[in-house]
Formats: sequence, C-alpha cells, structure tokens
Amino acid sequence: MKKWTLNSWKNYPAKHLPNYADQKELDLVLSKIKSYPPLVFAGETRSLKKALAQVVEGKAFLLQGGDCAESFAEFQPDNIRDTFKAILQMSLVLTYSASLPVVKVGRIAGQFSKPRSAPTEKKNGKELPSYLGDNINGMEFTEKARQPDAKRLFRSYSQSASTLNLLRAFSQGGFADLRQVHLWNLGFINEKTKGKYKEIEDKISDALSFMEACGINPDTNRKLRTVNFYTSHEALLLPFEEAMTRVDSTTGEYHDTSAHFVWIGDRTRQPDGAHVEFCRGIKNPIGLKCGPTLKPEELIKLCNILNPDNEPGRLTLISRFGADNVEKYLPKLIRFIKKEGLKVIWSCDPMHGNTIKAATGFKTRPFDNVLKEVKNVFSIHQAEGTYAGGLHVEMTGQDVTECTGGAQKISERDLSNRYRTHCDPRLNATQALELAFLISEEIKKNSKYSKKIIQAAS
Repeated sequence: MKKWTLNSWKNYPAKHLPNYADQKELDLVLSKIKSYPPLVFAGETRSLKKALAQVVEGKAFLLQGGDCAESFAEFQPDNIRDTFKAILQMSLVLTYSASLPVVKVGRIAGQFSKPRSAPTEKKNGKELPSYLGDNINGMEFTEKARQPDAKRLFRSYSQSASTLNLLRAFSQGGFADLRQVHLWNLGFINEKTKGKYKEIEDKISDALSFMEACGINPDTNRKLRTVNFYTSHEALLLPFEEAMTRVDSTTGEYHDTSAHFVWIGDRTRQPDGAHVEFCRGIKNPIGLKCGPTLKPEELIKLCNILNPDNEPGRLTLISRFGADNVEKYLPKLIRFIKKEGLKVIWSCDPMHGNTIKAATGFKTRPFDNVLKEVKNVFSIHQAEGTYAGGLHVEMTGQDVTECTGGAQKISERDLSNRYRTHCDPRLNATQALELAFLISEEIKKNSKYSKKIIQAAS
C-alpha cells in the first residue's frame, strides 16, 4: 500500500465534493482554518477508542444520535441542550436494560455536509445545484444561495466550537445528574405514554433508591452527575477535514480534530476512493456505513485498509438496509467478518433504509419500520453468535413532526406542522426515547447473549 500523507487523498477519485468557483478563496479560507485551535484533542479521541474497545468485547453499548444535518438557522443553546438531554434519557434506559455502560456519541458540532442522490434539483421548471449542507451552500432555492461558498466554513467552525463548549459544560457541570435524567424519564411516561413503560422506570427508581441507601449518590460520586460525551460527523468535505487534521505532539500521530469520531458514508466508501484514503491515515475511531450494495468481499477489503492492525475500537460497521432487507444482506456480512476474526463494532442505523415519500410530498420515516429494523438486526446477530453493540439514529430534542407514528401517532397529514429538517426526517425527542424503551427487551437479551459469548471465549 502506498504511503499515506495528509493530502494523499487528492490522488484518488473523490465523490460528492462541491466544485468551488473560486479556488484561491477556498485555499485562503483553508489556510486560515489550519491555524485555528483544534475542536477536539487527541487524548479525547484515544479515550473514546478505549471505550469503544469495550463495546467490541461486549462490555459496553454504543449510542450515536443527533441531527441529520446541522443548520445555521436552528443554532441556539436550547436546541443543543434538548438533543443532549434526549440522548441522556435514552442512555439511562439502555444502561439499565443492558446492565452495561453506554458510550454516548452525538451527531453534532460538525454534522453539516450531506451527500445527495442527484447533483441538481428542479422546482417549477427551474434547475439549480442541490443543497449540500450549510457549510457548503444555502438551502434557499436561488442561484446565489446554491453556489458553494468557502467562507461558510468559518461559520461552521465557529458554530461547532460554540456547540462543543456548551456540551462540555452540560456533561461536566451537573446537568447530567442521574437523578435529574430519571425525573425527565418519569415526566415522559406520565405525559406521553400513560404508564406504558412505567415498569422499567419503576425498576430504575428501585435501583437508584438502593444506591442512595448504600450512600452512593451524585453528591458523593462524581460519576453519577457527569458523563463523557463525544462528537461525530460524516467525513465528507475532505478539504475541511484535512485542514482540521493535526499532528499529536505526544505521539506524532495524525488526528482529525474536527470531531472525536468520523464516518465514511455508503456513497463514498470505495476502497480506491479519496474518503477511504483520507480516513485510513488518521487515528480517530472510524465508522463505515454498510448498505445493500456492499459485497462481503469488499467489506473485508475496507476493514483491512481502515484497520490493518485489527485494533479494537478503531472501526464501527453501521448497517443500514431497511426493515425488510436486513435478513437478505446482514447475515452474509456478519459471517465474513466473523470468519476473518475482525474486531469491529456492529451498530444499527435504522433510519436511512426506511425513508419514504408521504402522499403529502414530505420525506418521512415510519416509526414502526425504524423499530422493526432494530429488532431484526438484534435477532440476526443473536442467531449468528455475534454482538449487536450499537444504535445510530437521526434524532432531535425538538418536538418536530418529521417521522410518522409512535406514541404521538403522527400522521402524514401532521408532517407539515413542524417539519424543520434541512435534509432527512428525524425522530423527535418523544419518539427517540420511546424507541429506547421499546428495544429494552432486545437490549437485555443481546447483553445476556454477549456475556455468554465472552465466557465461552475465555
């Protein structure tokens, strides 16, 4: 394999990158960003990788969630807080169900760029370039807005830095107090589900009461009022990712300091492509989206390129097939990975394969299909003797109406009420927490099964 350098990706075909009209302006913007402080630090990415290695061993579970695509217009502290809060609520249910620590990773503080199925779109007979994310162009359907603008990278960097600052304050400043998260969940049950999930939350209450009686509470144990929270996004806009990649002074390794965890999308995972080339050289934990077109042999090749040392915690395989296609595609991939003895995390993205167009014209995702895909993935892993170690969802803490179904019984007619996404439909806070409750039994079975696998191996 050829030697990797910071810009060696430029020698490979690159899909889904924008064409900037003014290359000199882009170069100037990138040169300035290279001089900016890192958004995250190498020590943090190493800590995440260590936590993810525990997931590989079946000793933890990965929860990854957040926006489909962050926007400049929706950037405000309440939105950041509410998404963080929803992830904490989900993680409490999953932690109790699995009796395992949950590694919490947000699709936040950098998830701007999106690959699109077509380079252009038409409205009223007019054709313009597709919207590619707020760090590239604007959503407004005008020629000026749709032209890629390099200066938008300054704003995306600034927004990511501000978001990270607030997330660090929330995660370490007492907002994540376990008792508070439990009270939020009780509120959800009382208002939204009329006791449907009360049995699980009652058991959590009993566990917290027992801990209190033993003198273990957030006042005496800092771990019960703080959390480790990491950020992630798709490493799509390679010029920006290169500008944010720095050499760690303590190890000499390259780390992409734009996020703790970056992933390669289903549209850009070509073994001889620029995105794979870039990601193979950085030391961050890497995700790889696995869709229906991925052949088992190609997956093995990608794993060997991205994780040649078979390092636990380095590589997360994020399956995304659609509820009715899981059984057709997933078992083959699992068997090849298992046969090769590759140490990976298997995570389930139940969102991207279940997107449909409603009769009202809105893109949506039926909640029942999202739930069905998760359950199908868990049952297949159990049948194959492997551990389903993660859940990857597009969600928001806001009360949006973008996905149909759930306890709120959102219909296709309701979608127009609060349809705010800049790209794909997201679960709202209620639906995301409901999903955590509904898969709690599968999580419990999955956890018990993984422990048997570990015992048998040792």
